Amino acid sequence: MTRSTAWSRLAALLGVEHPIIQAPMAGGATTPELVAAASNAGGLGSTGAAYLKPEDIVKHSRRVRELTDRPFAINLFVPPPPPAEVAPDRMLAVLAGYHAQLGLAPPQPPSSPMPSFEEQVDAVAESGARVFSFIFGVPPAGVLARLKAKGMVLAGTATTVREAKLLEAAGVDFIVAQGSEAGGHRGTFAAPVEKSLVGTLALVPQVADAVGLPVVASGGLMDGRGIRAARVLGAAGVQLGTAFLTCPESGIAPVYKAALREAKDDSTVLTRAFSGRPARGLANDFTEALRDSPDILPFPLQHAATTPLRGASAARGDSRFMALWAGQAAALSRGLPAAELMRALIEESERGA
Repeated sequence: MTRSTAWSRLAALLGVEHPIIQAPMAGGATTPELVAAASNAGGLGSTGAAYLKPEDIVKHSRRVRELTDRPFAINLFVPPPPPAEVAPDRMLAVLAGYHAQLGLAPPQPPSSPMPSFEEQVDAVAESGARVFSFIFGVPPAGVLARLKAKGMVLAGTATTVREAKLLEAAGVDFIVAQGSEAGGHRGTFAAPVEKSLVGTLALVPQVADAVGLPVVASGGLMDGRGIRAARVLGAAGVQLGTAFLTCPESGIAPVYKAALREAKDDSTVLTRAFSGRPARGLANDFTEALRDSPDILPFPLQHAATTPLRGASAARGDSRFMALWAGQAAALSRGLPAAELMRALIEESERGA
């Protein structure tokens, strides 16, 4: 199959003009306005719904459908096994010092902030989304069968060839190959993250050779140069997250956008400091202070424990204690409106295609 044929076939499967996906970034970045703008411009907008309550998924999806009649995607986290019993006292003592700096009440013992996955799936099934994507593993077979029966296209995230094969066996329609350059949480689920840090340039062709499904390249892609390179490597589509974070429609805080505009090629780190799960973001005081900490709680308890600190920092315009998720190519951010950015990506990617 030629590169242009693979590109066209995935576009047809998704129901879009171009298989360029605005990545689903949980935590409020993917507003309905961002998702709809990306879809209206010819790509696929995506909602990061992992932390949304079912009723909020419904509300968010309804608003997206008001803004566009084109396909869009919704993404959830596959629930991890329940964390072992842990004593949070040492981490709470660490956080207490930061709370004091910002005038916050002392931190409280955390509980899981994750809504019921089954109820989230119920909401996704009624959302009107064309695509259901997921990360951190493989959902139960019954979930995939149910959403498939609704006519939804299914996509899982792989960080290694082994994970890609597991997703293919589970019956997904395409695979997002997440290179180690990507911002946000690592999607690794079949091996330790430290053994699964394969770069996009190496990962995409190996996954494309190993599975019989379309492969979407993700990680370090910010403009048409990266998209064209991904196509040469065998990708049938691409997914970009950090590129859309500085768009006016993005829901992240202004101080976060400012930090992205100042980023350099070596500004990011892999850290468990904010959520308990390895994720790539811009280094700051908090990531450096907890870099080697043995007191970090498992996901999602660390996420819950740091939520008040992160929220207060964002409200104050103080980036020292915020999770500034970003990929290694953040310095190439443009800050364009989402539709303008999507059109630019499409035009750039077609040069010489």
